[in-house]
Amino acid sequence: MKAIFSLGVMLTATTALAAPVPTPARPLTDPASLTSPANPLARPLAVADLAFSRSLSGPVWSADGKQIFLTTNLTGRPNIWRMDAAGSWPVQMTVSDDGQYGLAVSSDGKWLYFDQDKGGDEYGDIYRVPTVGGTVERLTNTPDVAEGGLLPAPGGDAAAITHKKRGAAQNNIALMEGTTVRLLTNEADPQFNWEAIAFVDGGKALIANRLQTAGGEGSVWRIDVASGAAKQLIGRKGVVYAAAGASPDGSRIAITSDEGSGQDHAGVLDAATGTVRWLPATPWEEAAVALNGKTMLVRTNRDGRSSLALVDVNSLVQTPLALPPGVNVASGNSFAPDGASLLLLHAGADTPTDLFRHDLASGTSHRLTQTALASVAPEALPKSEIVTFKGFDGTLISAVLTMPANLQRNASAPAIVLPHGGPTGQSQDGFSRNAALLASHGYMVIQPNFRGSTGYGRAFQEANRKDLGGGDLKDVLSARDFMVATGYVDAKRIGITGGSYGGFMTLMAIGKAPDAFAAAVQLFGIINWRTMWEHEDAYLQAYQRSLIGAPDEFKGVYEASSPLSFIKAAKAPLLSLQGENDIRVPRGQAQEVADILKAKGNVVETVFYPAEGHGFAKRENQLDSLTRTLAWFDKYLKK
Repeated sequence: MKAIFSLGVMLTATTALAAPVPTPARPLTDPASLTSPANPLARPLAVADLAFSRSLSGPVWSADGKQIFLTTNLTGRPNIWRMDAAGSWPVQMTVSDDGQYGLAVSSDGKWLYFDQDKGGDEYGDIYRVPTVGGTVERLTNTPDVAEGGLLPAPGGDAAAITHKKRGAAQNNIALMEGTTVRLLTNEADPQFNWEAIAFVDGGKALIANRLQTAGGEGSVWRIDVASGAAKQLIGRKGVVYAAAGASPDGSRIAITSDEGSGQDHAGVLDAATGTVRWLPATPWEEAAVALNGKTMLVRTNRDGRSSLALVDVNSLVQTPLALPPGVNVASGNSFAPDGASLLLLHAGADTPTDLFRHDLASGTSHRLTQTALASVAPEALPKSEIVTFKGFDGTLISAVLTMPANLQRNASAPAIVLPHGGPTGQSQDGFSRNAALLASHGYMVIQPNFRGSTGYGRAFQEANRKDLGGGDLKDVLSARDFMVATGYVDAKRIGITGGSYGGFMTLMAIGKAPDAFAAAVQLFGIINWRTMWEHEDAYLQAYQRSLIGAPDEFKGVYEASSPLSFIKAAKAPLLSLQGENDIRVPRGQAQEVADILKAKGNVVETVFYPAEGHGFAKRENQLDSLTRTLAWFDKYLKK
């Protein structure tokens, strides 16, 4: 055995390194080849300008295709607004202090359904409002049941919804008729969940997915709505199959699977025979998004940048949509009722998310919204690029690197590592408020897709199972070293920040690598997997079990994977930001961090936001969080 010392961590290794984890082939990036652009228009962004740049999500068409409904926080709260399909000044439909999501229009076009929780507690109820405007009606009132994801049935007022009881890990499908709710599935395995995808045969049957919480297995089913009898259409142990849409008669289903390659790819399932016609193989993550008549919509994620294509269901010929590079997202609700156009969201490093309408006949896209303030202009914002480097064992690791303008290559710039949440998530080359803010203030920012991330195949996604904060942390440290190797960054002025699993990674990093980072900001991160298990929601318990097992079964894994085991070695000043109502990472995690570090005399500050869950939905809290983060790093990283 020999000891390897790096960034304050002693890592033990044998003379034979572990084999690299397989990922799609791509060239390495020479850090010395990266350059900071000269830009006389570049300027530090005002935090308020970023906080007041609006968000939007979940756009859906009206039944006649003349209007669009969406969730946006124009007033500082994520409420529902309506606009003309050709573009217009939006009209507010609802007013609430709580977020409203999961929009769906009834088949007769009279009602807009949505779900709303209480202060971010994720136990939502179903509501509706007339599409012409009017009084909001509450259809369910079940504090101990989370309901959402409404899918209207053709004709009448029936709809499928997701249904999860408090204390249960699994989501089921229920049929809601008026205010009456009847379960269609009754899942016995806490590791599996159901989701409704499409009504077929005039609403007599439902195409649905049964998916493992861990993401390692999935199957597609047809459910008889009257009896609840379910028939599996395709499924195999250890393989993921997931439907995204279906023809009206249910004979053809758009699906995504990792069959064979371990990488997601799209195809068309023949429901009668169980056979699939696959699209041509691609090394990158590919997913079916929607099915509209004879056309399927497919999204391809190439190393953090996504594109969309239309696929002829009969010939499987693909027609890529001409869209700007970055993150391009559509949904099962994207196609207009007449099938002539579709809705999509686009974002880039220098462009916050906006809604676009794409005309299929002309192949052109028209932007319908302008979410950014005038001061948040692309010409003034920092740019990003995808970089690739080798991890400790030779595994290829990609990252989104945001480079400030006008830097001198004299190893003087401060820098930030920004690990993503999940861990089964991915940093994509879209708009990040944190990256844009920090880079505009002179910080180089890197968002690494460490092992455990999605988008690079199952082997990579599962490479940190029962090793949380092990190999994936080494990948994060490699991202830090990559920035130093550019020649721009001062190795003694690097910070780290992230939310959820990114918060966990932040805590693990300052504990296991105490000399690597000079300051840290963690948002709703995990310090102790044991107390997480005791206090988190049952659904999250099931997810945690998939990552590191149960505490009594894997005691050693829990010790090695909890920042609690290492945090007393931390030196970096730490700011913690936490929602009071978070059921994913309960507030006790942040309190536990604060108590330990205060007792040993560390610089630590903790802020709890009332009526907030996992992430901050209220604008004043978003503004406060960004302001505190920037001030913290400016205080401890800038000369």
